[in-house]
Amino acid sequence: MGGGEPVVLSSSGYPGVMPTSLPRVLVVDKDAHVCRLLDTILPAAGYQAQFALDGYLALDGARLDPPAIVVTEILVPRLDGLALCRLLKGDESTRSTKVLVLSVLDAESRALAAGADRFMRKPIERTILVEALRMLAASSAPWKEGAE
Repeated sequence: MGGGEPVVLSSSGYPGVMPTSLPRVLVVDKDAHVCRLLDTILPAAGYQAQFALDGYLALDGARLDPPAIVVTEILVPRLDGLALCRLLKGDESTRSTKVLVLSVLDAESRALAAGADRFMRKPIERTILVEALRMLAASSAPWKEGAE
């Protein structure tokens, strides 16, 4: 699949899973600025942040230890965010993992068709992102922008 051992970086920068009771969010983005920003936002909002730089690393990591939420850009190397979403939602071990597609592309309908539970367009609005994560973590059903 992805080839070799998956390397998912924790917010501390060390490979692997950090022991914690906080809900884990796996961020899939090639943009270091976005990763640094989310590495600040997520822990402050009560989430453990982990990062994967490409879709295959994220898929392998999620299959080994499913996170509560995957936040993915569409434009990531090796396996794009939409294909990642389809594979996560089609796999018994990761089907219940919530997926938020956070992208520079105007692709909400494509993201939702791929199985995403939520779509947000960059640039990142901290309060909207945190609220979306809270709603996803609390819900067992997909949630769309504008839904009550």
